Amino acid sequence: MSEASQAKNKESNAQDFEREPVPAHLRKKWLSMSLVWIAIGIDLSAMFLGAELGNGMNLSDSLTATVIGSVILGLIGALCAFVGAKTGLSTAMISRFLFGNVGARIVSIVLGIFSLGWFGVQVGFFASNMHTAFDKLVGMDLPLGLLSFIGGLLMMSTAIWGYRSIERLSVWSVPLLVIFIGIAVFTAFKTKGASAIWEPISGSPIPMGTAISLVIGIFIVGTVLSPDIGRWARTPMHAVTAAFIGFFVGNSFMTIIAIFLSRLMDTDDLTNIFIALGLGLPAIIVLTLAQWTTNTNNLYSASLGFSVVFQRVPKKLITVIAGILATLLAVFGIYDKFLSFLNVITSFVSPIGGLYTAEYLLVNREKFTFEGIERNKNWIIRSLAVWVLATLFAYMTTPSPDGFGWFQLTRVPALDAFIFAFIVQWIIGKIMSKKG
Repeated sequence: MSEASQAKNKESNAQDFEREPVPAHLRKKWLSMSLVWIAIGIDLSAMFLGAELGNGMNLSDSLTATVIGSVILGLIGALCAFVGAKTGLSTAMISRFLFGNVGARIVSIVLGIFSLGWFGVQVGFFASNMHTAFDKLVGMDLPLGLLSFIGGLLMMSTAIWGYRSIERLSVWSVPLLVIFIGIAVFTAFKTKGASAIWEPISGSPIPMGTAISLVIGIFIVGTVLSPDIGRWARTPMHAVTAAFIGFFVGNSFMTIIAIFLSRLMDTDDLTNIFIALGLGLPAIIVLTLAQWTTNTNNLYSASLGFSVVFQRVPKKLITVIAGILATLLAVFGIYDKFLSFLNVITSFVSPIGGLYTAEYLLVNREKFTFEGIERNKNWIIRSLAVWVLATLFAYMTTPSPDGFGWFQLTRVPALDAFIFAFIVQWIIGKIMSKKG
């Protein structure tokens, strides 16, 4: 191979293709992609949800709710990843086919703000749990701001280099996480005995419908953004397989583990469970890796969204600036006040998945070609109108004070918005096509 060819390959391997399709020769097989999605799904939110379910439901009910919710997430994630694999484009780029070249910038800003805001929240969440771990283990009262700053920079480091860096992190972190969590479960069973998992619940009872909605709600927006990863699949089948396995296993694994730990230890305080089992160092490693693998993807999705808006700015620079801003939000404690805002943004983001899957699968997939993207209209009012209606629908099913609380559909407003957007986009799209 000539030096010119080697240089070209090296340059290609360094690119993240944020504004164009991922080349076929760089696409990945389903196994490595599954590990990426599993790593993204293994996070502190899933662990604490599992502890809450284990404390408020008997074992069989909590496991049933987790499996049902995770299957639904896997199916939606596979559907969205399929579109990403077929087009080779990110969620933000796909939105150009739906909303027009100018309209897509609004959508990309919303996607970027959501992902950036969630990055800041998760950094603050990470810092809070690390503060508890260091305080209980070594008596060090480290400032939350310092822990947020360190955590933010750590999670930003892999997002800067794009998908392939996230893949490398996932390949070695997932087995390590499984090993340490396996040690925790083994130690808990040995300490408390298997009979403890069948003890009556000690917390407030959680209805089955509420439990399933919690399992879905914790990761529904991640499924909408799955083209960001799915575009790297070698074939659509690789994308579908990887996404279903990743969302199902990634979302359910930590939740189920946390259910067992909370049942065995009779508490939903996961950090203290690890410490009570004498697993101080594994606790810190699990906390760090679980949040790192998830949160680096939040910043990655944010940078992909802003790359569509700021088309002349290099993606690495966008990632650095966005990462620093989100880290500063966490340092100054904004994550506490950001949660209500993020619930609002969720209602805006979820319908986008329903829109592009309906448009691609049922309305007009021929227009989803990168070669013709510049010939798109600046604004596509039909999709913008459905997006607004679906967002309003989410507010109608969201309990007050965050929403109108007029009625309930699935108990998950984000899922309501996805389904509503899918159906309405399909119907209106077909009607407009016949008129055209």
